[in-house]
Amino acid sequence: MPPARRSKDDPPRIPWVPPVKVSVILPAYNEERTIRRILDAVEGVDLSALPGPVALDIIVVDDASRDRTADVAAADPRVRLLRHPTNRGKGAAIRTGLAHAAGDVVIVQDADMEYSVEDYPALLRPFFDTDAQVVYGSRFLARRWPAGMRLPNYLANRLLTLAANLLYQARLTDEATCYKVFRTEFLRSLPLRADGFDFCPEVTALARRRGARIIERPVAYAARSRAEGKKVRWTHGIQALWTLLAWRVRPLPKAHERKEAP
Repeated sequence: MPPARRSKDDPPRIPWVPPVKVSVILPAYNEERTIRRILDAVEGVDLSALPGPVALDIIVVDDASRDRTADVAAADPRVRLLRHPTNRGKGAAIRTGLAHAAGDVVIVQDADMEYSVEDYPALLRPFFDTDAQVVYGSRFLARRWPAGMRLPNYLANRLLTLAANLLYQARLTDEATCYKVFRTEFLRSLPLRADGFDFCPEVTALARRRGARIIERPVAYAARSRAEGKKVRWTHGIQALWTLLAWRVRPLPKAHERKEAP
C-alpha cells in the first residue's frame, strides 16, 4: 500500500491538552445481572495517573433488552440512557451512542465484566503523549492465552488477527478486542454501517484504510461462559472474517476516500 497522506478534511492529530472528556459507550442487551456492577466500576475508575483532569460521559445504549437493564441504567443520574425500540445489534448501538457522544475520545465498553476498567489509564495515555487516533486493548500482549478463553474463541481470535494483519498490514495481536478507543471525530469520519458484532472488523478495516496506526496496550481479561450470558458464537467469527475480506475490495464512499495506510 502507498504511504498515507493526510487530507485537509481529516480530524486534527494533536496531543490532548487537559481538561479532557471521555465518552464511554456501553451497548447493552439483557445485561441486568452485570450492568450495575460495570457502571459502578466505570464511575469509580481512578484516572489520577493521567496528566490532567478527565471527565467521563457515560452512555448506555439499551438494545431493546427484555429484562431490567434499561431500568437499572435509568436510575443512575450519572448515566445517559439511549434506547432502541427493537433489537438491532452491537454495532448499531455503538453508532447510536457515537451520535450522542460529547467526549474528545470514545471508549467502547461491553456491559459485562470480562474487561477491567482499571486499564483505562493505559488506554488513554497515548492520546495525551502522541497524536494517536486509535488505541486497542490487547488480551494477548500480557499472556498468550487469556484467562478462561475457550479453544474455539482462541482460534477464532488468532485467525481474525492474522487476517487483519495480512489484509491491512495492521501489526495487531488482538483484532477482536472489545476495548477499542478512538478520537471521537476520527471515528465519526468513518463510513460505519455494521449493525452487529461485525462492528469490530469493520472499524479495524476502515481505520487502516484511512491511514490510522492502531496502537495496542495490554489489558486484563476474564472470559465469561454462555451460561453467564456470553453472546458471541462461532458464526460471528465467519461474519467477521467476511467483513475483513469485503472491506479489502469494497470501494469507500467518495466522501471518505483517502490514501490507504502503509
